[in-house]
Amino acid sequence: MALPNGAVADEFGRGRALPDLYPDTTARANTSAVSWGAIVAGAAAAAALSLILLILGTGLGLSSVSPWAHSGVSATTFGVTTIVWLTVTQLVASGLGGYLAGRLRTKWVEVPTDEVYFRDTAHGFLAWAVASLATAALLTSVIGSIVGGGIQAGASVAGGVATTAAAATAGAASAAGSETAKSDSDSGPLGYFVDSLFRKNLNAAAGAAEPATAASAAEVTRIFMNTIRTGTLPEEDLRYVGQVVAQRTGLTQQEAEKRVSDTYTRLQATLRDAETAARDAADKGRKASAYAALWLFVSLLIGAFVASLSATYGGRQRDV
Repeated sequence: MALPNGAVADEFGRGRALPDLYPDTTARANTSAVSWGAIVAGAAAAAALSLILLILGTGLGLSSVSPWAHSGVSATTFGVTTIVWLTVTQLVASGLGGYLAGRLRTKWVEVPTDEVYFRDTAHGFLAWAVASLATAALLTSVIGSIVGGGIQAGASVAGGVATTAAAATAGAASAAGSETAKSDSDSGPLGYFVDSLFRKNLNAAAGAAEPATAASAAEVTRIFMNTIRTGTLPEEDLRYVGQVVAQRTGLTQQEAEKRVSDTYTRLQATLRDAETAARDAADKGRKASAYAALWLFVSLLIGAFVASLSATYGGRQRDV
């Protein structure tokens, strides 16, 4: 009686195996949810198209501006068209890259529809991210100029006074080594005001005035440079410079002091105007850099959304 049971047991043991109750579990576990080949392909296409469109936009932008007055587009028009072009570039390039990432990915079998939609969206976003990083790596100088421009503009606003004063007194330090006051006047804007102090009085008698020397001009220059930092011309400096001017020009002491006071007032007004212009230019540069960074941020967000949406459309076309 035991033999038939043994034979049946051997037969089942040798010839048959237990059926696989979960045939799709192993296959589905081994299938990756990310198609990196499709992502890299979409990112490469998006980065290449972005580079081409940016080069085209740069060429069109440079051809539309001109350093001559009343020629070319205005700064406002140029800024608006730049923003629009960056946005269009992101829309077109991100849309193409996302569509390719969704269309070229592998087909997921027996995956729920919601999961397929999520994976396609992720593929489009990853393609946009890789393309953005690649484009940023190629255009590091452009992005660096935007950020660096804002930092330099802020630094210019903070140090506008020192920069303006340094520019106004450029070359004045070499006055001591000059042979004449005229040679010193050629070295910087401050030399003009110093020279105006030593202009001869044409109504004075001949021989009453002495020619200005380089030492006296350099000394007055140093006095003015010191008062630029303090903002006022001390009374003792006014009298001393008036004496030097009176000796060199033939003017009376009162006339010389009046000339010194008027010249110093004109110098202060020129420095204030230069400082205001420098601050205004720095503030405009800061605002332009801030607007450029904000709109670049907005255009990148739009590109990420378009890439994800295009990937879902391309994935739907793939599964049809």
